[in-house]
Amino acid sequence: MVGNDIVDLNEASETSHWKHPRFLEKLFTDIEQHYIKTSPDSFTAIWKLWSMKEAAYKLYVQLNPGRFYNPKRFVCNLSGKIKSVTYLDFKCFVKTNVTSKFVLSEARLTDSNIISQPLRFNNKSYSSQSKNTQSYLLDSIAKDYNLSRSGLQIKKNKWGVPKVYYNLNPLSLTISITHHGNYGAYALNTCL
Repeated sequence: MVGNDIVDLNEASETSHWKHPRFLEKLFTDIEQHYIKTSPDSFTAIWKLWSMKEAAYKLYVQLNPGRFYNPKRFVCNLSGKIKSVTYLDFKCFVKTNVTSKFVLSEARLTDSNIISQPLRFNNKSYSSQSKNTQSYLLDSIAKDYNLSRSGLQIKKNKWGVPKVYYNLNPLSLTISITHHGNYGAYALNTCL
């Protein structure tokens, strides 16, 4: 299982309400708020934690289908070498890549191999980015697993969880797709 989330830092600085006084209070625990406030780069720290929570949420929904909004209950653990996020009795491990342009987090249940690729887009159209990210992902699956590209497709269930099908049969791998601003990414586990 895998979940991912990307944040375009330029887009976040221009369009989010991160400077609103109650923003941190609504989304982050007291410990997370302390981490943000004491960080040398509070802005990037916000989006690192946010992307960790979102990636964990996507993974959680794969295991527990349904939709809800409660980011403060997804708690980031930043101590030690291995970072994690917990929600009730759910725990996952998260790897985060912070660049000057974007923050990308990937959540997994175990330290399994994940194929992941960040993408840069010139067009900010949601539908265009979604279509292009899916296309890059399917190209990668076709190449890595020696499958005919024309037989591959992605379908989402009623909770928005994407699943890859080959010749109308579901494949035994999980994927996650994300895009924001001028960036996108896909991730898939490698247990086919």
